[in-house]
Amino acid sequence: MTKTPFHTHRVLYFQSQTLRLIHSPPPSLRLMAALSPEDPGSGTSDGPAEGLSGNYPTPLSPPYPPLSKDVELHRAMSAAARSGEYALSAADIVFEDQYLVVANKPSGVYCEAILSSLSSSLGSAIVKPEFHLANRLDRDTSGLMVITKSHKAAGRLVKAFTDHKVKKTYLALCIGYAPDWNKIRIRSGHGRSKFGAWRVYSTEAIGRTLPGGSMVKNMATSFEVLFINGKGKFGEPIDHEVNDVESVVVQKEAERSIADGKKSDQILIRACPQSGRTHQIRLHCQYLGIPIRGDVKYGGFHEWKGMTHDTHALHAESLSFEHPITGMPLRIQAPLPLWASEVCGDMPQKS
Repeated sequence: MTKTPFHTHRVLYFQSQTLRLIHSPPPSLRLMAALSPEDPGSGTSDGPAEGLSGNYPTPLSPPYPPLSKDVELHRAMSAAARSGEYALSAADIVFEDQYLVVANKPSGVYCEAILSSLSSSLGSAIVKPEFHLANRLDRDTSGLMVITKSHKAAGRLVKAFTDHKVKKTYLALCIGYAPDWNKIRIRSGHGRSKFGAWRVYSTEAIGRTLPGGSMVKNMATSFEVLFINGKGKFGEPIDHEVNDVESVVVQKEAERSIADGKKSDQILIRACPQSGRTHQIRLHCQYLGIPIRGDVKYGGFHEWKGMTHDTHALHAESLSFEHPITGMPLRIQAPLPLWASEVCGDMPQKS
């Protein structure tokens, strides 16, 4: 199936804030990872002891909660079964030409299932494209995935992703206190802590060595609030010009806990990552006190309004990049997932 790409070249400058964190008190392998020491779900704190032992920096975000281990194992097993049966349909193809396929991946399916389904759909074709994943999404994240059909296209597009020349936007449904900002940029450190979990670190820790031998790296994300408790406006994705964002240094109290359960607003946000760190948006949402619904690993509600959520509400909404072969600017937008449509109400869908 071939769809005409939605071409645009827009830049919208905006005034917002930047949060800068400072000092602060194949599927079978995925199943093994769910039980590995890198995802203990033990609730053991890395806290000050880690900072003192070996002079390692102290993470600012909490460790995985005890509940996460069982939930992650269940989700991994379900995803392995679902991925083995998954078949890409024509409705899942958002854009295709002779060089690229852009698919709308469902949540709860591994990326490799998209490749396997594409290859099997060709049957006994004499000449088959050389499919490659140009980007990856977490198992439970839905949205746009780019698959190239040749080594040449793969090399160029993977480099574009690596060099951060591909602009990405995500939608996330968060539960927490309604933020007092509309647009904001948060910058922090990112790395694996003592027990292997991905954690948020202060910007002062960037470049310092972590227990596993890696270093704390820079991580930056822009956020925009779209809806709070069903009220708001859904605007088109925009390109955030990083250099024009106002820089503001904030203290630890910018984080708000929802542990007491006294106030829980439903917030639909758009996120634009300026770096490509693992679980970046999920970590920054957790730090801001608005964890993503269903994201048990990073503080999100497993149960919300009487329903158990088996995946987290994070969707890769749009991609903007230069076509690796033709050089034409492309902006491709995915249909909204059901949970976002319910928040936004009746509105036209674009793809």
